[in-house]
Amino acid sequence: MADIGAVINNSCVIVCCGSGGVGKTTTAAVLGLEAARLGRRAVVVTIDPARRLADALGLVDGLAAEPQRIELDSRPGEASNGELWAMMLDTAATFDGLVARHASDPDQIERILTNPLYRNMAGAMSGTQEYMAAETLHTLHGDDRFDLVIVDTPPSRNALDFLEAPGVLARFLDHRAFKLLMLPTKGGLRVLGAAAQPILKAIGRVVGSDVLADAVAFFQAFAGMESGFRDRADEVVALIRAPETSFVIVASPRHDTITEAVWFAEQLVDQQVDVSAAIINRTQPAFGQGTAADARAAAKAATGELAVLWGNVADLRTLREAEHEVISPLGDAVGHDRVTLLPLLDSDVHDLDGLHTIADHLFDRC
Repeated sequence: MADIGAVINNSCVIVCCGSGGVGKTTTAAVLGLEAARLGRRAVVVTIDPARRLADALGLVDGLAAEPQRIELDSRPGEASNGELWAMMLDTAATFDGLVARHASDPDQIERILTNPLYRNMAGAMSGTQEYMAAETLHTLHGDDRFDLVIVDTPPSRNALDFLEAPGVLARFLDHRAFKLLMLPTKGGLRVLGAAAQPILKAIGRVVGSDVLADAVAFFQAFAGMESGFRDRADEVVALIRAPETSFVIVASPRHDTITEAVWFAEQLVDQQVDVSAAIINRTQPAFGQGTAADARAAAKAATGELAVLWGNVADLRTLREAEHEVISPLGDAVGHDRVTLLPLLDSDVHDLDGLHTIADHLFDRC
């Protein structure tokens, strides 16, 4: 069983990854709640625009693009000076802030922010959301209000885009095509017209507009900022791979989600990133000590209603043992001592009380 409390105490960043519909968002909220109980100042940020995190935290009006503090009532016998904050990623606003940070003067900021190509990129271009999520992670990590950032990522294969986006940007800024686009002289613009027009036309097809003139204006307005963006991207990559950043894989006991979780764990290993823990939600409870075979033997030895009850226990334990077989490959991938099972509850989680119930199971307080 994974020591999730140690993961919380020893991390500055926790990235929650997993398939859709496995309780990943709820798990991120539970980790944030427990971090606050332990005295940490935690912020949970969701990349997913759905309302699940807001619902779990009881925020009727939803999440804002800036961190908002969640009011936590101390449970009986508990007192903590920790804090829990939450927010949802605003891709366009984050991009605007990044431009403002690296521009040399207000005029350059204005030229970029009003450029039609930039406006399309900030709102729609593939990979922008993932890079801005990584940028938000970096910004929150450097915010003195927080000592722990918990990121709720999109479903697994999109989460890889979140991990890879900073490196992709850094490589693009060093690419010959980008350097051609940045040539400021008239001679350079002739080279741009010959060499880069196919690239710009491809961008035009993506964003759905005639962008050639806008693109030239954008890249010229961008001049001088590339080193700042590159350095920032390198810092984000270093943070994602830092020892104080932990990755928690969330899954449910089904073949498809476990297969996805194993695939994701292998991808992390390929990127030289370690998996700190795996949490399996909605598993069958244990129903006492012993195996399904033990319960069947007890049913055979009993009579009447007691035999029926033992038969039911045998069926339930059979389901649990079958789930363990399904889960086993993930334990093989990340280490069985890093896998924690959470039982199926009798109701959905939609408020802080529900999050506390899950935390009690996750941290063995039941």
